[in-house]
Amino acid sequence: MQVLQIKPVERVNVDQDRLGALYSQLGEANAEDVVCRALEELALRLSHTETLFSEQCWSDLRKNTRSLIAIADQIGMQALSHVASDVTLCIDRGDQVAVAATLSRLLRIGERSLTAVWNIQDLPV
Repeated sequence: MQVLQIKPVERVNVDQDRLGALYSQLGEANAEDVVCRALEELALRLSHTETLFSEQCWSDLRKNTRSLIAIADQIGMQALSHVASDVTLCIDRGDQVAVAATLSRLLRIGERSLTAVWNIQDLPV
């Protein structure tokens, strides 16, 4: 018997207009500070999400996931924001199987989104 392992690859898209507006509004140094802090906060909250799920802390998981939406929106991570909304909806419906599935997708997209923004920041201006 052969087991097939599927490794989904999520496409992410960073809204560069949103980032550009942030840089125009705040200036380069302040915008970089905001983006760096947002990325750090997203990484921490994504990590915390796994813990909350494994401990079945549904209200805290919902609160944590809602905060991901706000942070992701701020720096143009539309896919992350969208999937975090899906996780919240699954929590609200009490569908633990759907929470597990959408949370796995959230973590994949979160990782790729963080990388995408870091790569944009590394580009020469």
